[in-house]
Amino acid sequence: MLEVREVSVVFAGLRALDGVTLALEGGEILGLIGPNGSGKTTLVNAITGHVPLAGGTVRVAGETIAGLTPPRIARRGVIRSFQIVRLFEELTVRENVMIGALATGCGRTEARGRAAELLAEFGLESRAGDLGAELSYGDKRRVEIARALAARPRFLLLDEPAAGMNEEESAALLEILAALPDRRGLGLLIIDHDMALILRLCHRLHVLASGRTIAEGDVRSVRNDPAVIAAYLGTEAEADGPRG
Repeated sequence: MLEVREVSVVFAGLRALDGVTLALEGGEILGLIGPNGSGKTTLVNAITGHVPLAGGTVRVAGETIAGLTPPRIARRGVIRSFQIVRLFEELTVRENVMIGALATGCGRTEARGRAAELLAEFGLESRAGDLGAELSYGDKRRVEIARALAARPRFLLLDEPAAGMNEEESAALLEILAALPDRRGLGLLIIDHDMALILRLCHRLHVLASGRTIAEGDVRSVRNDPAVIAAYLGTEAEADGPRG
């Protein structure tokens, strides 16, 4: 289990996160949602060591990882993506994915094998020799996720993976992500403003507003929570009716 307990983050005297607690188990998909500026990316940054904690702790399988550097946290199986695609554009697609495996200390032969498997899984085999700079935005997103998976994470934290994708690309991504927990035994946390994707994909939702948790639970109960509707989903969610 990935456990976040009473985590707070302060920037220049402003409290960006205020006592947030959540848990993510292997085999489940947790959606982290909320309005812009609610602290979603800050929470992922805090979990993965990119910003210091002002309070609270983060544990993986009972081991405290708060205070470790991002590479050491990654080696403990917590891998994340970023809002802005960060491919090595001068490297090929295959090489970009191999880097995710090489970062865990495996050899080039194993890294190449992991890359081949993931490129097939993501439908990117035909692009293996293309440079990162030559890809469409949607393909860059898929390569970034494949690279993260090459590190064999226990927990994968995806920050807006469907951003910039068209409806067809988003639907294809949903199929891939939905299969990951069972196929790879990992826990998946996903931030996205594509609510159609979130509501179809996630087992549970955790909602932030102004750095605090305002709701958490199964998709149906959170979707119909008055505080969530007021802060984020709006009246469109009420009109659509409950799902999930």
